[in-house]
Amino acid sequence: MLQYITNTHCGRSIPEQVKAVLEGGCRWVQLRMKDASQEEVAEMARQIKPLTDEKEAFLIINDYVDVCRDVNCTGVHLGKTDMLPSKARMELGPLAVIGVTANTFEDIEAVRALDIDYIGMGPFADTRTKENLAPILGISGIANLCNEMNAAEINIAHVAVGGVKLDDVQALLEAGCDGIAVSGAIANADDMVEATRRFISLLPTED
Repeated sequence: MLQYITNTHCGRSIPEQVKAVLEGGCRWVQLRMKDASQEEVAEMARQIKPLTDEKEAFLIINDYVDVCRDVNCTGVHLGKTDMLPSKARMELGPLAVIGVTANTFEDIEAVRALDIDYIGMGPFADTRTKENLAPILGISGIANLCNEMNAAEINIAHVAVGGVKLDDVQALLEAGCDGIAVSGAIANADDMVEATRRFISLLPTED
């Protein structure tokens, strides 16, 4: 699984980014606009939703459960200070995709009994797309979290996020990740379409 996270630090508009990654084969897009108002996020979601709908791609909204519901998006990604996943599930219903952020195994244990769909484990590496980073995990930290999940029989899909580059993909898969979330390595590429294709070519084919 490749999830593309929109980038507000590159020279391309969000619709341009979304068009490119969809053309490259990505079918998971997370709309993240950390410095924007909820109204601005909702307006952008309305702009790009026809693009993701055309490709039958998932559109995940970062933080804003209300935007997800009002624009009829696929789901939300929630940080540790956002709405509780259990409340988001109540508001969005059983079909919504709900992802959460985890930096430690304690974070994962805290959500293991909740009705969530995936965990974003990170930050994997240093990244300029997010401020106030939690401690960087690196390959060893990601591997430890994956091993602890296996030992505790926590069967929730988990992806690495934060500064993931093409050269990191194989090691992250070997560490136990089910997929990756990428922003800058695609957004800042000379050819976003080709960069997306290269990432996807390294990931297992989904059934």
